[in-house]
Amino acid sequence: MKADGLSFFLEGSNDKGVLLIHGLTGAPAEMKLVARHLHRKGYSVYAPLLAGHGVDAGTLRRTRWEDWLESVVQASELLAQRTQQVFAAGICVGGKLSMLAAERRPETIRAVAIYSPCFHYDGWDVPFYYPLLSSQIGWLSRIPFLDRLNFRETASLGIKDERMRRLIESMGGEGILEKFPGRGLVEMYRLGKALRGRLPEIKTPTLILHAEDDDLSNPRHARYISDHIGGPHELKWIKDSYHMIHVDRQHRQVADFTADFFEASHVPALA
Repeated sequence: MKADGLSFFLEGSNDKGVLLIHGLTGAPAEMKLVARHLHRKGYSVYAPLLAGHGVDAGTLRRTRWEDWLESVVQASELLAQRTQQVFAAGICVGGKLSMLAAERRPETIRAVAIYSPCFHYDGWDVPFYYPLLSSQIGWLSRIPFLDRLNFRETASLGIKDERMRRLIESMGGEGILEKFPGRGLVEMYRLGKALRGRLPEIKTPTLILHAEDDDLSNPRHARYISDHIGGPHELKWIKDSYHMIHVDRQHRQVADFTADFFEASHVPALA
């Protein structure tokens, strides 16, 4: 496994492995709550650090979404060496990357769970100019100064539970960035565009989990994926959390839904 000091691996007992993919500006540490719950159910869990993440905004600015995707593909190959079946789950950008990695490696990644899918930030608590930027990001991406802009998270950090919010705030030393560069928004847009173009061809069984009260990503994003994906899927709503459902009040339910879906009969087993 990657020796970067931030990725982590938990050895399981059921010969099945789950990749847990963090979000934009995030780090593997944010996946620990779900990881521990899945590990108690017998899964091996590998949470890799995405390319360009875990250092600073300047380092992230030098990567593209294709680099992030390659991180997930490589991680799936590493986990496949340790387990008989591999699944993937990810938050926001991490979920979209998981879907595209599964499409690229269908023989390796058997099913996917995506948490709080988001093509652009348009939830009820984002600054008014985020949706405006997102709607114009195609041509704005060609303006050099956008690369030098940095944006801050909203005050809630996408977390409804104040205790959990303080926990995430304390993880600054574990690779989670306080700011994200404008280039990150551009790459998030390009990743979403690539995924939308592939959705009808994606056959990987996919679980879509989204908070009804998501403060950063409107529920329409989850519905769009559900309406356009070409393979078997389920859409479930989380009722008492904000965007970061994997660390918020119902993170155990998120882990339970994930494990139940991966164990479901319609997920193809190895021959």
